[in-house]
Amino acid sequence: MSRTRKAQRQQGLVELLASDPFFTDQELAEHFQVSIQTIRLDRLELGLPELRERVKHVAEKAYGRVKSVASSDIIGDLIEINLDKSGISVLDTDTSMGFANSNVVRGHHIFAQANSLAVALVDAPLALTGSAEIRYLNPVKTGERIVAKAYVLQVQGKKRIIRVESFVRERQVFQGEFILFCRENITQG
Repeated sequence: MSRTRKAQRQQGLVELLASDPFFTDQELAEHFQVSIQTIRLDRLELGLPELRERVKHVAEKAYGRVKSVASSDIIGDLIEINLDKSGISVLDTDTSMGFANSNVVRGHHIFAQANSLAVALVDAPLALTGSAEIRYLNPVKTGERIVAKAYVLQVQGKKRIIRVESFVRERQVFQGEFILFCRENITQG
C-alpha cells in the first residue's frame, strides 16, 4: 500500500470522526474498505480514542447542562443537550435487554431512553412526565445502537411538549410525544 493512500485514509478518518464521533471500528472499516485491525492501527497512530472514549468525552460535556434529572437516571449516553430546545442520546443495546427467544429489544428500554431524554431537556430543577403518546415502528435487535433525537415543540409556562424520534442507523424505530410538567421542587403543590 502506498504511503499516499494511507495518509489519505487517515485524513479521511480524522475528518469523519470529527463530523460524527459515533462510528464503530466496523463501520469505519466498511467505509474505507479495509480491515478492522487497519482502522485500529490508524486510530492508535493518530491518537484517536476508541468509540467508548469518544462517547464518554462528548457525554461529559452534555451532562453538565442537565438540571431536571440526575445523570445516573438518564438511560443511554446523553450526547447533546440544548435545554428547552433539543437533545440526542445513544443507547447501545445488549442481550440483557432482549427477549431470549428472538433477540428483539424489549420496548421498555426504548421507551426509557426516549422518556429520560425528554425529561433531561427541561430547563427546570424538576420535570415529571404527565403523559406520552408513543409508537414502536420497527423492531430493534440486541447489539444495535439506538440514537434518540428530541425536540421541544411547545413551552407553555410549566408545561413542555417534546417529540422524540429514535433510529437504528437510518431506520426509525420509535416515535413519541411527551407532555412534561416542571416544578421547582418535589414538595410544591
